[in-house]
Parts: sequence; C-alpha cells; structure tokens
Amino acid sequence: MLFETLKLALASILRNALRSFLTVLGVVIGVASVIAMVTVGQGSSDQVIADVEQLGTNVLMVLPGQQAMGSRSMGERARPFTLRDVDLLLEAVPTIEAAAPIASGQATMVFGSENHRAQITATDARYLVASDWPLALGRNFTVGETQGGRAACILGETVREALFRASDPVGESIRVRNFTCEVIGVLVAKGASSFGTDQDDVVLMPIRTFQRRVAGNTDVATIYVAIEDGVSTEDAMREIEFVMRDLRRIGETEEDDFTVMDMKQVASMLTGITGVLTGLLAAVAAVSLLVGGIGIMNIMLVSVTERTREIGIRMAIGAQANQVLMQFLIEAVALSLLGGVLGAVLGLIIAAVVSHLMVIPFAPDPLIILLAFVFSAFVGVIFGYFPARSAARLDPIEALRHE
Repeated sequence: MLFETLKLALASILRNALRSFLTVLGVVIGVASVIAMVTVGQGSSDQVIADVEQLGTNVLMVLPGQQAMGSRSMGERARPFTLRDVDLLLEAVPTIEAAAPIASGQATMVFGSENHRAQITATDARYLVASDWPLALGRNFTVGETQGGRAACILGETVREALFRASDPVGESIRVRNFTCEVIGVLVAKGASSFGTDQDDVVLMPIRTFQRRVAGNTDVATIYVAIEDGVSTEDAMREIEFVMRDLRRIGETEEDDFTVMDMKQVASMLTGITGVLTGLLAAVAAVSLLVGGIGIMNIMLVSVTERTREIGIRMAIGAQANQVLMQFLIEAVALSLLGGVLGAVLGLIIAAVVSHLMVIPFAPDPLIILLAFVFSAFVGVIFGYFPARSAARLDPIEALRHE
C-alpha cells in the first residue's frame, strides 16, 4: 500500500514537472546557500591555520600598545620600540632563537622602464631565521649592510616578476624613491595570505637604510621573535613581558604599553571571527529554506483544490483518510528531498568554485550536508502536513460535487 501511495505521489509531481521545480526552488537555494557558506567558511579557517603553521607555532610578535583584534586602544599612542630594545631583549631572554626588528612602508620600485609599487619590510638578517622564510636566489644581509645602512634589498617573487620578468635580478640595481638599491636575493614564493593579500609583493631592506632614507625616524614597529624548539611559548611570553616592562620602565601598578602575541592566539581569534561570520551568513541563508517550505505548502494547497474531485472518487471507492493524507504528505516530502539533493549538489559546486577563486582549501563538511538534507525533509513534513490534512478531511460527497 505504501508503495502504491508513493507511485501516486511521484506521478503527480512528474505530471506538473515545471510547477514542481519552481516549487522546490526555494529549498534548493536555501540548502545550496547554507552548504556553500559553511564550506567556504571552513576553508577560510583551514587556510588561516595553515598560514600560521607556515610561520611556525613558536613565533611571537611584540607590538607597541595594547593590541586586540579589531581594536587598537593604545597602539597609536604607545612609544615605539628601538633597535636597542631588540638587542637587549635577545640578550635577556635565553630561550629566544632569533629576534628581528621590523618597520614597514610602501614605495614604488623602478627598474629600466618597469615600475611596481610594493610593501617595504625593513629588518635585518635575523628576519629570515625568525620567519623561517628561505631564499630562492642570492644571499641574506650581512652584518655590515644592516649596521652600516647600505642600500641592499631582497625581492619577493611578485616584485621580481613585475620588474625583471624571468631574468635573474641578483646583482642588478633598482631605484627606490630617490636612491638606488642593489638586489642581493629573491625570497621563495609564499602566495596569498589568509586575508587574500599577496605575501610575495614585498621588498626586504636593512632597517637602518629604511629609517634614514624612507621613514626619517628610528622607530621599530614590531619585534618578530622565534622561540627555541621545545620551549613553551607561554613561558617565553612571560619572560618577554617581564623584560619589556623593565626596558620600558613600567611601574608595578601600571598597565603594559606593549602586547606580546602568540601566533596560535592570532589563529584562534581569526578562526573564531570566521566561524561567527560563517554562522551568521548560514543562518540568513537558512531563512530561504523556510520561504521554500511556505512555497511548498502554498502549491500543495492549490493542488488539493485542483484535485478535490479526484480525492472524492478515491474516497468513494474505499480509500481511507489516512491514505489520502499520506499521499499528499509524501508528495510534499518528495519535493523537499528533491530540493535538498539539488541544493546540496549546487552548494558544493558553488563552494568549489569560490574556494578555487579565493585560493583556499575546499573543505566540505559531511555533517552540515546531512543536516541541511534532513532539515529540507523536515520542512517538507511540517509544511506538507497542513495541506495533506485538509485533503484527508474532505467530505467525499462534497468532493464528488466539486467542479
């Protein structure tokens, strides 16, 4: 009996194929949106974690001011660091493997007829060790170049391609603002970061050169710290905070005017923000599932009206009320499940395309796909029940009189 009821329900759906497709379109859009949003969000989170692991789990950043994600309450007012702070920190904390000063700015690089605007990261030879960023060509800065402020530079892959195409730039000179800078090396390509920025669009320069010829000050914006393997980052952070408070002469009752950030904490904050945004977008997308359910209920009510005489004939020849109810309920659930299947396929395709364009991992979650599918069936049961009940309650005599 159930099989016959299922056949009748499917026959009715196929008899009005276009109307059935338009009916389930809301469910398709809802399921596809939820799956696409969650999959892309999970891919973004995975990319953040991968980027942090690429930097190293033993990397700390020391920043002036009380820094927080999305807030810089004291960062703009706090006194910047100096090169002396970096050297003293390295001497005072024995668990530090490397500590590199960093200042940054932007400038247009010129070579022959080619020019390219790029980010300048001013630092010293310790930066490549602290950031675990190897060279593809050339060499690192020498002590004489960093201390003497010689105009030498190391190019990121994007800058190399923009200025030199496929040729080897080592030994050539480029113009940066009003001075020339000898290219001594090229960094290994890293690609896009979690925020979509090109990590290879950078030029490394000795920090003293940058301070004298570009920035016009002696500020150090960030201290990049790599901790020795096997040392707890929490212990290292406490040591660094103790030393920095002493170097910056902060009293016992005064708050820190600097922040020590663990890259794992940064990853946790970023993935937390990504998760919240993904959840909000998925919740908004899920609303269309309810809209789709209302559409199913509306069409099923119309179907009951159109098929009143058919229902009367079936009941007159012995069909029970529960059989009629089951037929219309199966129709509604079948429409919802069809929408769920099409929506899941469409959502995965959209997520795959977006992940490819954003250069992030394609990370479908089987649980989310299953939940979206089950929810679509639940929508069919809830919104299909009322039209089915309306059909089952029809008076056979009145139904047979219906024109």
